[in-house]
Amino acid sequence: MSGAAGWRPQRRFWREATVGAIEGGWTVRLDGRPVSTPARALLRAPTRGLAEAVAAEWRAQGETVTPRSMPLTRALNSAIDRVAPQAAAVRAEIAGYAETDLLCYRAPHPEALAARQAEAWDPLLAWARARHGAGLLCAAGVMHVAQRPDAVARLTEAVAARDVWRLTALSDLVALSGSLVIGLMVDEGALEAEAGWAASRVDETWQIEQWGEDAEAAAAAAEKRADFLAAARLTALLRG
Repeated sequence: MSGAAGWRPQRRFWREATVGAIEGGWTVRLDGRPVSTPARALLRAPTRGLAEAVAAEWRAQGETVTPRSMPLTRALNSAIDRVAPQAAAVRAEIAGYAETDLLCYRAPHPEALAARQAEAWDPLLAWARARHGAGLLCAAGVMHVAQRPDAVARLTEAVAARDVWRLTALSDLVALSGSLVIGLMVDEGALEAEAGWAASRVDETWQIEQWGEDAEAAAAAAEKRADFLAAARLTALLRG
């Protein structure tokens, strides 16, 4: 959700980036003028800490503005321009991961990989049961596992409780990890971002250990990791 679609690189035209209070939040100002989103809406943040972090991204720019180096700005753009107008659809898409959560699909073999998955993932599923009353079922292989309706309902309720800002962060956390449970844990501060990313990469890490990793795959993984950590930082700033 925090992509830079519609926001193209441009030359720096300001000297200073500051924040200012508005009703219900904070804006970022470039030489006193409020920043707008690509859709021409006012760029605003719900907390001062987040606004200050966004302003810091603008201050850090060189002669050319590089959207890729401004993940928090991109996230606010996405929240305002893309998530808010279709929040119900975004919530439904995220909640759908309760039916296909990565943590529920275990390797039938080798035993060492299955054991590593259990060690990394079982505590996370236990958290979902304890925190949200959602007992997800697991199976070996890739065949679809039909989850109990009550478990899906509990996780759907958890997603529905997020406002647009946290929904934006959660969308990236879940899509990048393949796990609604991992996304919720990171969003709630129950799991460190790096630990969440590592948990989502158990299978890939195993394959790399066995066969190595090519440069293209490594670059793609590094980009996804950066996006995951940026989403985790966003939700941490939203929690205050």
